[in-house]
Amino acid sequence: MSDYGKKLRLHRILGKTRSKALVVAFDHALVLGPIAGTGDPVGQIRRFAQSNVDAVLVNLGLIRQFAQSPFVSEAPTFIARIDWTTVWSVMSSGGEGELRSALLASPEDALRSGADAVITYMVVGTGDADFESKEIKRTADVARECEQVGIPLIVESLARGRQLENPYDPTWLKLHSRMAAELGADAVKTDYSGDAQSMRSVVQDCPVPILVLGGSRQASDEGALDVVRGAVQAGAAGVFFGRNVFQADDMHGFLRAARAVLDDTESTRT
Repeated sequence: MSDYGKKLRLHRILGKTRSKALVVAFDHALVLGPIAGTGDPVGQIRRFAQSNVDAVLVNLGLIRQFAQSPFVSEAPTFIARIDWTTVWSVMSSGGEGELRSALLASPEDALRSGADAVITYMVVGTGDADFESKEIKRTADVARECEQVGIPLIVESLARGRQLENPYDPTWLKLHSRMAAELGADAVKTDYSGDAQSMRSVVQDCPVPILVLGGSRQASDEGALDVVRGAVQAGAAGVFFGRNVFQADDMHGFLRAARAVLDDTESTRT
């Protein structure tokens, strides 16, 4: 079975430039609703593309909407979110509610929709053995189907739980990112440890590329850029930034600044 398709599609995300990948995460509305910055989704995706990002992470419905828009010729590389989880609502409510995850589409569905990669969650540290065993099985099943149809799998591996003291501890990051790689992920999206040195150890212990997620909106654009700098210093393959992009006061300016960091041309940028 050839893996040429996977390699070519992953290269469109991680290899379009000589620098690290800049991916915009724009899948928030499925879980959080129409938060600030997610209005006019087709227009926002067009704006991301105009800033020459390497890919945009969306739910499948937005790929269809963009394909039906007048801007279809400006389409960026798409990464399709194909699952859903209650983790965010359970954690925000202090642990109230049940942990559940569900696949919403198959890798073949994503490929047919025009996506160049799929992404799924894999959450550990919850203290719920039944939930986590299903997470592992689901990740493995998706990885096998991705191999069959030739589309890369990016696993968003996270540690979350009521009794979890520090989900950004490198010990946790090393555990679940390696688990994702062992299950067949082609790349991993995960938390930043907080400093470049410890994050470098996470990157070095994972046999597939790691991209650092931006998380909640930072207090300032400069704070968000510090995470980008740390990711570069750690040797990560790039970043997935969402709210720090589409909620920035000057979105295009922030993306230019982030690209300069990822290109290692920040000091010479005018």
